Amino acid sequence: MARKSDRFPEITPQILLKAYASGIFPMSDSADDPGLYWIEPESRGIFPLDTFHVPRRLARTMRHQPYEIRIDSDFDGVIAGCAGNADTPYRDKTWINQRIRTLYHELFTLGYCHTVEAWQDGKLVGGLYGVRLRGAFFGESMFSHARDASKIALVYLVARLKAGGFKLLDAQFTTEHLSQFGAIEVDRAEYHRRLDDALESDGEFYGLDGLATVDEVLQLASQTS
Repeated sequence: MARKSDRFPEITPQILLKAYASGIFPMSDSADDPGLYWIEPESRGIFPLDTFHVPRRLARTMRHQPYEIRIDSDFDGVIAGCAGNADTPYRDKTWINQRIRTLYHELFTLGYCHTVEAWQDGKLVGGLYGVRLRGAFFGESMFSHARDASKIALVYLVARLKAGGFKLLDAQFTTEHLSQFGAIEVDRAEYHRRLDDALESDGEFYGLDGLATVDEVLQLASQTS
């Protein structure tokens, strides 16, 4: 179960960053509900970066390079895709309301929110977005309009985080879908320990930009420390 706070009428990007640093995040009940709630799960889903697993079938698909991977090129397209076709079984696809779109677009403009995007024939077909704060990355949502597009975006995200020295990838909740990549649940106390450790260091989100090949991405994403 998650601890659900009262609605807050005003949330600024600065307040949102402080909330992430405190282990909480906002959600809405639906796309039509303008209200937001603070959520603090009792059990938190995370990806331990040193034990991330890339399934063999997905690795084979990636080697065929079905998609062009882009970073931070179409935030509005990604969040619209997540709102309309979220590849997140633990959430209703309509939870992203206009306030969420506006708030995270402001974070994107400030450089704290990032996208990993899969493109095919000039069209955005999948991707994910999340919030970067020092050595932590908080995954928010992902979507797919083509086979494995969001999964491949996740692998590229993990390789990028590992290349940049990040210590925490927060998945918020765990599902069978995420568990195949190594996602686990930790209790609130353990999550805060890991979060505090990540916030004591700085991660470089663009540290993967010089990595050229799919095999290098796969090796980096799945290597252990």
